[in-house]
Amino acid sequence: MQSVFLIPPESVEFIPGNYFAPLDLADLFPGQPGAPLEVDLGSGDGGFLVEMANRFPERNFLGVERLKGRVRISCRRMARTGALNARLIRLESHYLVRYLLPRESVQVFHVMFPDPWPKRRHHVNRLIQTAFLDDAHGALAPGGELRLTTDNLPYFEHMRAVFEPHPGFAEEPWTPGPDYPQTDFERLFRSQCLPIYRALLRRK
Repeated sequence: MQSVFLIPPESVEFIPGNYFAPLDLADLFPGQPGAPLEVDLGSGDGGFLVEMANRFPERNFLGVERLKGRVRISCRRMARTGALNARLIRLESHYLVRYLLPRESVQVFHVMFPDPWPKRRHHVNRLIQTAFLDDAHGALAPGGELRLTTDNLPYFEHMRAVFEPHPGFAEEPWTPGPDYPQTDFERLFRSQCLPIYRALLRRK
């Protein structure tokens, strides 16, 4: 059966004209440039991003994914729904946060099941590090949120060791409600009765 696209898949991916200057959010979301922005770092196949965009049309959603195959799948998935409030950028997550997001422009960062890099010599590659928190703090609006989700307990313990002493964030209780979609990873882990670890950090 041939896919029916409500918008062209190629229109979903955003390619910055300058990778060394902050993005103009009006270029990203011309339909509602002033709407609250949420960013999904490591958006995978786009399932979470599409569901959030459809559930909350009054918000803008930006997905960030570095793998070309996942970007193509995500763009096609978004194009089938016709959601104009979701875009995708193919880039490393930390690079986007550090260099391309305007200061105090993001209401919520979602980090869903990031690569845990389990070998000790690879821990330096983990996204959640002090430098990342510094840059996320600058990109978040006052009172903005950084939401972390993982199935990997050692990585979650690493996250906690990084964010607890950080002066720019305060952890708050968080239990996602029914409006917070589950990713494919989460559905898989729950089907295997595996625990999910979460933290919500609010920008001070």
